[in-house]
Amino acid sequence: MSRPVDRAHRAYVSYIDKSREYYAAHGYERPYQWAYNDHVPFERLKKPLAKSRVGLVTTTTLHKEDRPEGWTKSKAKEPYALELEQVPTRMFTDDLFWDKEATTTEDRESFLPIDRLRECVASGRIGSLGPRIFGVPTDYSQRRTNELDAPTIVKWAQEDELDVVLLVPL
Repeated sequence: MSRPVDRAHRAYVSYIDKSREYYAAHGYERPYQWAYNDHVPFERLKKPLAKSRVGLVTTTTLHKEDRPEGWTKSKAKEPYALELEQVPTRMFTDDLFWDKEATTTEDRESFLPIDRLRECVASGRIGSLGPRIFGVPTDYSQRRTNELDAPTIVKWAQEDELDVVLLVPL
């Protein structure tokens, strides 16, 4: 016998509501406005996924101890590319607002699923992985995302001859 669904309460974490409550609690008078795009640049795959080269984009950044020499605080918010074999086992997310009681980033696969994608390659579900992963650290600026970060990721994806790019935001 199945249990009735409680429609009065959500069973998942509502980040929209949590964000609005967070900003209101800090004195902002206007409710938080989520970014949106009128035109989404998606298109159908030109070949089957099983023959496609897949790339990965994360919104996390390198952990402080793993950053190359010369990375400044502002550099840590710029897009970056890492060779797939050089991706560290941990990433830095402590500077971001997210519900740290509902989830954790101790499991890298939850926000950078490289091993799961390798399993998909081995099983034939996807053709191959690109040679690098890309990072676009959260900046909360739609203008910056559209005008600076996205064109950089598109350029790198074209260089790596990717057919599909999977965005895994934190």
